[in-house]
Formats: sequence, C-alpha cells, structure tokens
Amino acid sequence: MAVIEDIAEFAAALPPARGLAGLDLGTKTIGVAVSDRLLSVASPLQTIKRVKFGQDAAALLDIVAAREIGGLVLGLPRNMDGSEGPRCQSTRAFARNLAGLTVLPITFWDERLSTVAAERALLEADTSRRKRAEVIDHVAAGVILQGALDRLAVLRRENS
Repeated sequence: MAVIEDIAEFAAALPPARGLAGLDLGTKTIGVAVSDRLLSVASPLQTIKRVKFGQDAAALLDIVAAREIGGLVLGLPRNMDGSEGPRCQSTRAFARNLAGLTVLPITFWDERLSTVAAERALLEADTSRRKRAEVIDHVAAGVILQGALDRLAVLRRENS
C-alpha cells in the first residue's frame, strides 16, 4: 500500500476492526501510540530508540503484527506557518520507505504543538522531569493519533 495524503481516502483503505498506530518520529527516538479497535481512544505505548532505518522499521512492524494494527499515522512536523521543512521531508522519506515493507495504509497528521500538549499533560499529572523525558515521545504520539482518530470519527458521522 502506498502513503495516502487524504485522511478520507486513508479511512476508506482501513481494514475493519483493527486499531491504528501513531508515530512521533524524532531524530533519536520514535514514539509509538496505539488505538483500540473501535478507533476511539489513543494510548501511548512505548518509545523506540532509533538505530538505522532497517532496525527501526523491524521494531515498528513487530509492534504492528503483535497488536494487529490496520494502519499507521505519522506525525508531520510542519512549521508553525504550515510550510514544510527538512523534518517533514525526513518524515515523508521514512513513510515511503516503510510503505515498501508493509501493505498497511499510511497517512500523516499535522503534529504542530503535539509535544507541547504532551508536555502540558505530563506536567498536569505532576510527572517528574526524568520520567517526562522517558515518556514524552510516546505521549506525543498519543496526541498525534488522538487527533487523527477524532477526525476519522467526524468523517464516519458525516458518511452515516
């Protein structure tokens, strides 16, 4: 399957009764979150330490297989003005390379401020600085995935 830019087309390509995985791609880590099979709630799962693409992809695809994931949502780190810089290009390249290894549909979700929202939630939960550093990436992945899930819910209501 290819990378699908349009969220409605992505929704149409999803297999029934399978959860999604959300990814927050950083230069050193990949935050991973997963949804329930009803596509309603995102839960932060884990952070993968990046090594090189082959190992990173294998770790992700192991999670996908173990959790019977039906699609992937990658956070797209646009600039605050909506333009795309080098980090977006890197994310798009990762998605293209990953699409060559899986039949799952892959899409992007604008991740502007997702890390800020994750940091705020962790501060409100009175999480220690060290613990925040350990979990921020997969909590940010949860924020990204929840945004996409909320949009998919709106699309389902519009189409029913």
